[in-house]
Amino acid sequence: MADRIRAACFGAPGSHTDEAMRAWFGAQPVRAEYMDTFEDVVRAVAERRAERGIVPIENSSTGGITEVYDLIRAYDCAVTGEKCISIRHHLMARPGTRREEIRAVCSHPQGLAQCRPFLAAHREWERIPCLSTSESAARAAETPGLAAIAGSLAAEIYGLEILEEDIQENAMNCTRFFIIAPECVPDEKADKITLVLTVPHEPGALYHVLGCFFYGGMNMTHLESRPNGGAPFDYCFHIDVMGRLDDPANAQTLSRLASMCTGFRVLGNYAADRTFPSMSGIERK
Repeated sequence: MADRIRAACFGAPGSHTDEAMRAWFGAQPVRAEYMDTFEDVVRAVAERRAERGIVPIENSSTGGITEVYDLIRAYDCAVTGEKCISIRHHLMARPGTRREEIRAVCSHPQGLAQCRPFLAAHREWERIPCLSTSESAARAAETPGLAAIAGSLAAEIYGLEILEEDIQENAMNCTRFFIIAPECVPDEKADKITLVLTVPHEPGALYHVLGCFFYGGMNMTHLESRPNGGAPFDYCFHIDVMGRLDDPANAQTLSRLASMCTGFRVLGNYAADRTFPSMSGIERK
């Protein structure tokens, strides 16, 4: 049997990150270790206890998951791939539970936020944050009167009954996940570059940096600013652009860009996930 890939996955079996991991690796043999925090996953990769880590990085409804950006930079990890999956949140509880028996609902804070209008119609329910949607499903399986917001995989694993499907606010709710590694990995299909940079505190510095992508013909698809951890109000910028590092024109653009920055690092060059999940089967209630 082929050696199993050692993967660190945020959450527990049945989480959306677990779903992304299964989709990413497919039939490849994987030995997964599920971890409670983003930092546990990134540290396991940085210390080479895991060959790959799977963490959420951006949601189409609630934006970037800033803690993950900070951790990847702090632990000097690389981005080797991305996976986008649809996030379908369902209300679930122990089999036979009636709506009027629910006293509280639990989920990851992102899950609660993405179902805000639905929860607003049930103000009598206490809202309980959990480390992951899968943890919320496990807790609901053990606690009468407690409902969870999670995905169908979690309902299947923990033996819960889905009381209402697709309670998320955004019918096109998707999350992008990063697959991280201790160092950059060559990819013949690479067409997306993730980098992080800092610019000098000078008028127009960021404007001129971003102009490099325009004049170099590189399409920027994402920009996230984060505190740099140094002087107050000093920021670094995480940027995604389309392209390959081995393209001479791109290499020239990035070299010029690096000369304009006070800090510059390429986090990875990998294949963009173009198989965006179909939401055609979802009807808004």
